[in-house]
Amino acid sequence: MKRAFLAAALLGASFSAHAVAPGGPGCGWGNLIFEGKSGMPVHLLATIVNGTSGNATFGMTSGTNGCDTSGALTYSGESLLSMNGVLEEVAQDMATGQGEALTALSVSMGISTQDRSHFNGLMHDNFAAIFPHQDVSAAEVMQNITAVMQQDQKLAKYV
Repeated sequence: MKRAFLAAALLGASFSAHAVAPGGPGCGWGNLIFEGKSGMPVHLLATIVNGTSGNATFGMTSGTNGCDTSGALTYSGESLLSMNGVLEEVAQDMATGQGEALTALSVSMGISTQDRSHFNGLMHDNFAAIFPHQDVSAAEVMQNITAVMQQDQKLAKYV
């Protein structure tokens, strides 16, 4: 239980940590101060400056400080399912149609509370299509989940 919720929390945190240019490239005073520099310490310092002063958030809402929210964010980190042990827990929960890992997955996918029981049932009913073989990868599982959801009127809006 703790691992599933921890993985969901880490996934949520990693979306902002690995998103490409939240607020656009050069958003916030941290980017201004450290412009032209590279490396993890400099990126960390720029993030701290932007986060502690709130100027990037202000810039995104007001369109100032070099911020522009018209571009799409991207994520290049590991998926929730790729994390150690989570895929197995999700598989077990899908097989039964309920459980904490399945709930954590639905939360991380942005599925509203009122649609989660439908999501659980759909995942259970399509378990064989989502996990077609024993050594299926996390990426394949996510593709299969997406494909199943796209075919469902109620859940298609989430993919």
